[in-house]
Amino acid sequence: MKRILHVFLAVAVLAGAGWAYRSWHVLQVAAKTNQFNEDVDNLFYALQQYKERIGGYPVGNNAEVAQSLLGKNPKNLIILVGRKKDLNSKGEIVDPWGTPLRIYFSGEGVLVRSAGPNKRFDDSTVLNSDDYYRSN
Repeated sequence: MKRILHVFLAVAVLAGAGWAYRSWHVLQVAAKTNQFNEDVDNLFYALQQYKERIGGYPVGNNAEVAQSLLGKNPKNLIILVGRKKDLNSKGEIVDPWGTPLRIYFSGEGVLVRSAGPNKRFDDSTVLNSDDYYRSN
């Protein structure tokens, strides 16, 4: 009887630990998702300000876009000064998980893509893709 009780307690402790870890993980992802949305809102605002003041969206890759927003543009105008943690060592704008964002410009629109929690850009063949997309 004691043995059954010990097994039951061990299973209960493991189940509780699993539930606690899963709950913590869900909260972490939710917090970072909220941070991503806030950061992208700020980036869209900065890109719109850049377009209005410079005459068009910045061109180039992520690092070149970041440099343009930080003053390396025809008018030497600083549009966006992000938090230091928002840029990696290459000067690229990164998502809350530390992966460089992919920024696409098309006419009047901007698309920002994040690799999400797994830090890998998934394609359409992945069933459980965790990438995030936002457009203005």
